[in-house]
Amino acid sequence: MSRVFNFGAGPATIPLEVLEEAQKHLVDFHGNGMSIMEASHRSKMYDDIHSEALTLMRELYDIPEDYDILLLQGGASTQFAMVPMNLSLGGKAEYADTGSWSAKAIKEAKILGIDFEVVASSKESSHNHIPSDINFSDDADYVYITSNNTIYGTQYQTFPDTKAPLVVDASSDIFSYPVDWSKIDLMFAGAQKNAGPSGVTIVIIKKELLTRVKDNVPSMLRYATHADANSLYNTPPTFGIYILSLIMKWIKGKGGIKALQKENEEKAAILYDAIDNSDGFYVGHAQKDSRSLMNVSFNIKDKDADLEGKLVKLATDSGMIGLKGHRSIGGLRASIYNAMSKEGIEALVALMNKFADENR
Repeated sequence: MSRVFNFGAGPATIPLEVLEEAQKHLVDFHGNGMSIMEASHRSKMYDDIHSEALTLMRELYDIPEDYDILLLQGGASTQFAMVPMNLSLGGKAEYADTGSWSAKAIKEAKILGIDFEVVASSKESSHNHIPSDINFSDDADYVYITSNNTIYGTQYQTFPDTKAPLVVDASSDIFSYPVDWSKIDLMFAGAQKNAGPSGVTIVIIKKELLTRVKDNVPSMLRYATHADANSLYNTPPTFGIYILSLIMKWIKGKGGIKALQKENEEKAAILYDAIDNSDGFYVGHAQKDSRSLMNVSFNIKDKDADLEGKLVKLATDSGMIGLKGHRSIGGLRASIYNAMSKEGIEALVALMNKFADENR
């Protein structure tokens, strides 16, 4: 079997060891005579997986006991509405606009009619940096950031210090570096970048926030509903949670999240060095002090769409897929999440260097 190097933004590459483990037990899960996909979410067979996934996440991410971990459906996009529905007290919410996903969250706050303010934005510079002047109010109901921006290739290097509850959309960099939970009150993420297949949404929430929700919020859209039921209020995405548990084991086998952070820094450095040392043939989108370790967005000199298209095709023909940039900014993008190997990045850089030499 020949596997491609998948640089797509998501759903993204999953560790081969995880896929092979799932494949081995897909039809008959450890002698139970059935697939885990067929198992009742109320069965011991599934409950062991569910509990293991939650336990490993808490252990590996060092999540304090005063936080609940929820495994939900609806994707991270549903959280754009669930956050204000559960955390708004009738005061003001504040947002930092650093890209398309924070803009979508702001749109949902507007639809819900809550009082909100955008206190910082990088929109005028095509979101090529994380604003340095983010000053959230101490008395805001909550404040909101997107930790990593997949389209523009920017990432917070540190989280802002806030007195108001800090909400972090970490969909594209969860589990890629250790976080300081003393700064975070709610973190959420779709699983399909670093934590598994699409269909699982992770919410990590301080327990004291669960009581904020108003009476008119539907049961399924209340964090408290799922916290009280250990994320088993309704049928959860059982197979996705199984893959999530396998990925947590994979992370543990790699030496934990600190070890992954080191790998991610080394991988990103290889690619950014190739861009920076190309004598201007390749131009990174993000300012250097805001560069993402997960998504590298760049152009060929003068934003030459023809050359960029040729490189994408050459890469695809060479077993490297997903390099076409997002339609909103064009160009090229390499998503290099936890499961992307150093070998894959080295293969891409070799191709980029050869292409640059032949097309200057």
